[in-house]
Amino acid sequence: MTIERYIRVFAGSVILLSLLLGVDASPLFVSRWFLWVTAFVGANLLQFGFSNFCPLALILKKLGIPETRVSCGN
Repeated sequence: MTIERYIRVFAGSVILLSLLLGVDASPLFVSRWFLWVTAFVGANLLQFGFSNFCPLALILKKLGIPETRVSCGN
């Protein structure tokens, strides 16, 4: 997987988890404050769309995740 796919998977997972923990109707409800995590991730995704800067991408690069998919034919 590439960095961009890891970002999508991580952001989606964090959003779903924070909704599970922050919505009153959820069986895993803890506190409505978890909805701020949802807003934070959404804001980061929005600014990533405009600026192409993502703090998670920097961390993934340092961990050695490839930026693009390398094919065998190239």
